[in-house]
Amino acid sequence: MLFFILKVMNKLGIVLSTVVDAGVSSFIELGKMAEDNGFEAVLVNEGRGDALACTQAIAENTNQIKIGTNIANIYFRHPFLAAHTAHTISEISEGRLILGFGVSHRPLLESLGIDMKDPKEELRNYAITVKKVLQGEKASNLFPGKECPYEVPVLLASLTVASASVAGEVADGLMPFLPTRGYIETLMNAAKEAARSTGRNPNVLDCVVSIPTFISEDTEAALSAAQYNLAFFAQLPFYRRQWRRCGFDEAVVNLREAWNSRNRKAAAACVPQELVDQVCVYGSQSECRDQLEAFRSSGARLPVLAVSPVNESRLDATKKAIQLLGNE
Repeated sequence: MLFFILKVMNKLGIVLSTVVDAGVSSFIELGKMAEDNGFEAVLVNEGRGDALACTQAIAENTNQIKIGTNIANIYFRHPFLAAHTAHTISEISEGRLILGFGVSHRPLLESLGIDMKDPKEELRNYAITVKKVLQGEKASNLFPGKECPYEVPVLLASLTVASASVAGEVADGLMPFLPTRGYIETLMNAAKEAARSTGRNPNVLDCVVSIPTFISEDTEAALSAAQYNLAFFAQLPFYRRQWRRCGFDEAVVNLREAWNSRNRKAAAACVPQELVDQVCVYGSQSECRDQLEAFRSSGARLPVLAVSPVNESRLDATKKAIQLLGNE
């Protein structure tokens, strides 16, 4: 079954962050703006807010653009509730929902008193349960099944070959974050091989890649902002290990040493331009468009802009990105 496989290869999405202070009214405004500017999808990540609730608000105020999560944390809600919430949003949006799930990060979960246990198996079981409930299978003897009238693709955050294989076995595609362009192909190959091994069609697997984006006519300023942004993510072991697998061992060692002294500026100085070139979109409008094409050529069926500011507010930066990079 073909889930949101994009036949026109210049489609583009945008992800909005619940980590920032913007309220849901800003998300609705940006969702409408993205729709008006020809974006394929507007997705919401999960940090300090409920990604599914924000997605529903956007769905209620848009008409055509795909909406969804990139990504929702599986440890924050039971899969039974996630499936029924998705059912509701899919009905409201008349089939525009894309579900992205991931396991987040051990330090964050531990700070909330959540035990991660075996993330790969928990992600597998979560995806299986959500899909079964959406297909009308009952998850409890107390509740009869209720099939969703629309197809809801379930994509999984994948930073490793093992997690990509899980996506190929039980889900509808991948949602990697911060992979190098070359590593996207590695992840997709693992997912496709896993799909084949379980008798599934590998050609239906989607790949939605969230890409840190820094748009500015001052390319050096955009590069600096990107390095500062990647330095933040270098605190998290999952991303450091991913970059090691992509050949940036020395940079990762230096970044970890810089963070031992809690010095983000020192960490930013350890981010090589080669890493930024591989995982980010930055610079002028034309430079960003060229870099997005490189991501598409690497296997990103839907590149998704994760916009950060370059000497401006995040809201202004996001609006500018929508206006300059939409309507391709």
